[in-house]
Amino acid sequence: MTDRRPTSAQNRGVRLTLIACLGLVAGMTALAFAFVPLYDLFCKVTGYDGTPIVGRGPSATRAEGTMTVHFDTNVAPGLPWRFRAEAPRVEARLGETQTVFFRVTNTASVPTTGTATFNVQPGLLGGYFVKIQCFCFNEQTLQPGETMDFPVVFYVDPAARTDANTRDYAEMTLSYTYFASRNGQPTAALATTGAGAGRPN
Repeated sequence: MTDRRPTSAQNRGVRLTLIACLGLVAGMTALAFAFVPLYDLFCKVTGYDGTPIVGRGPSATRAEGTMTVHFDTNVAPGLPWRFRAEAPRVEARLGETQTVFFRVTNTASVPTTGTATFNVQPGLLGGYFVKIQCFCFNEQTLQPGETMDFPVVFYVDPAARTDANTRDYAEMTLSYTYFASRNGQPTAALATTGAGAGRPN
């Protein structure tokens, strides 16, 4: 009769294969969790996909010309807030710091919490819209009927006029959407007892 029991070399090979597979699964899981913050960082640094650049201070460069910046405000279903900009648009001189306030009101009879996400369109201009101060991605809790004003301080980089891909653009749109928030993360919807759905202004 032939002895079909596995040899010690075969057992060692099976163990190594199992360890390699487990390591691969662990590595892929860690990569999946790291992908979102790494992608977000990449977008903020490069302005990719309409993500505004985050700046530390006012631009040192001024240039002739202006850019019309439109403001689009939205509230996702499940968050009973009203949300609007103080003005629908501004004429921003290139390189000049602008401050625009956004007003948020909780229309529910209970405290609610939201987080705003943002985007710039056309996406090519995202790298030239530089935010110095912004309420975006900061979790906000409003009491019943409470209204708060949040500033956005920004400038449009004059380099937008020297880039062959963006020099002919005269307008851009900064779009914000407030989502119901849990643990600092925006959610698609958050059921709130006694609260109606918020609508954008």
